Amino acid sequence: MNLVVNGDAESGAGGTADPVAKVRGWQVAQGAPALIAYSLGGGYPTASDPGPARRGSRFFSGGNSARTALVQDISLPRTGRTGHRAVDAGRVRYTLSAWLGGYAGQEDGARLSVEFRDAKGTPVALSVLGPVGAADREGRTGLVERTAEAAVPPTARSARLLLVFTRSGGGTSNDGYADALSLTLSADGGHR
Repeated sequence: MNLVVNGDAESGAGGTADPVAKVRGWQVAQGAPALIAYSLGGGYPTASDPGPARRGSRFFSGGNSARTALVQDISLPRTGRTGHRAVDAGRVRYTLSAWLGGYAGQEDGARLSVEFRDAKGTPVALSVLGPVGAADREGRTGLVERTAEAAVPPTARSARLLLVFTRSGGGTSNDGYADALSLTLSADGGHR
């Protein structure tokens, strides 16, 4: 089960390149993101550009801010096969996944990180995806999948997601793009 709320930019206001003040499930920590429809055109990624095979109707972008940051705090399950006892025994693994990209040959980009924290809020592990540069996209507009997998660190009780879009050059648009953000847990069962 994906623990990320609105990791696909489908919920709430948006659909154009205009920045939005709020994004369901996320705190806007800096800048002003845009939730852009794949049907918008005008140089933005379309349904025929590289990206998730099972994409929805919209994706995240950095809007028109030089740096835009979204934060989401997730409580890890208390009980069950991926609950606190299993985490502390080293039996839970996580997979962080995102489709990240940008526009043509520009180096604007998006980065997704997950920071696991203990019960006091102290960071105990960090994993970062991206950014995806123009060379990674072969100079094309679109998104490329990035994933990371590892053991959830013992004592972890929450995960903080940070989605950052950075404009690297001129222009007014921050053309870092992201879609299909996912954080899943699995019971390891002592293998590996």
